[in-house]
Amino acid sequence: MSLRHAILTALIEKPSSGLALTRRFDRSIGYFWQATHQQVYRELGKLEVEGLVRSIPQPPSRGNRKHFEVTPEGRSELVSWVGTEERPRPYRDALLVRLRAASVVGAGPLVEQLRAHREAHLRRRDEYLDIAERDFGQPELSDVARMQHLILRAGIGLEEHWITWLDEAIPVLEGLDLPTPES
Repeated sequence: MSLRHAILTALIEKPSSGLALTRRFDRSIGYFWQATHQQVYRELGKLEVEGLVRSIPQPPSRGNRKHFEVTPEGRSELVSWVGTEERPRPYRDALLVRLRAASVVGAGPLVEQLRAHREAHLRRRDEYLDIAERDFGQPELSDVARMQHLILRAGIGLEEHWITWLDEAIPVLEGLDLPTPES
């Protein structure tokens, strides 16, 4: 996936100014594809130069924010990308490499790091559950909402997986007799 496709998706859902787009990005797509505001603005500029988005005329206002919408070429780009097969990528996480290293050099403060990770995953899972209740609690959902809910449920499942795994890992590390970091 690329930032450009995330932006095209968000703009098809709702044409927006760059500022509104970055705010929406933080609240939705940013949960699974993160980018800084500068990266979003830079990519938005590239998309405009390539003719995949265009600015929408706006009435004069304070700040004169440009609003963008996806062009037919941008929509075609997104349709093409959706149809492209992508193989799953190997998972990479520094925490797991850190655990592997701790087995030979000692855990040091790693148990505390695992506890901090667990708390972060609990917070994010709870945030996702709040979103699910707020946005998808009604019995009848549109097809678009059902797809969005499916994505959210994947996020909830991933967070729950990490919480379960960390609940297992923390006591294991606490019970191990590993070398000390000074050895």
